[in-house]
Amino acid sequence: MTWELILFAAGSCAILAGCLVPNAWLPPLPNDKVMHFLAFGTLAMLASRLVTGRTAFQLCLLGLLLASLLIEVLQNLVPGRKFCWRDMAANAAGIATAALLAPLLHSNY
Repeated sequence: MTWELILFAAGSCAILAGCLVPNAWLPPLPNDKVMHFLAFGTLAMLASRLVTGRTAFQLCLLGLLLASLLIEVLQNLVPGRKFCWRDMAANAAGIATAALLAPLLHSNY
């Protein structure tokens, strides 16, 4: 396993856990939207290192966007949490930023 895959898996688990626990369980956090942007942007950048080819990368980005949508929908089942379009926008902005930066950092896109 590569370090990128380990970080991607660990980051995915951390994001999933952080988004699907009740708010009362979380410590005071800095700006929530910045955290969403950085979390999904980081996962997208790690994905860019894990796959080769533009099509595979685009599918990974779509998968991340769908995963963030699923997480937001599942938050309706968690006490004190709800779906938030602004969180979705921050997730999508992080993914889009990574999509724009990946070709600058990797020559295979």
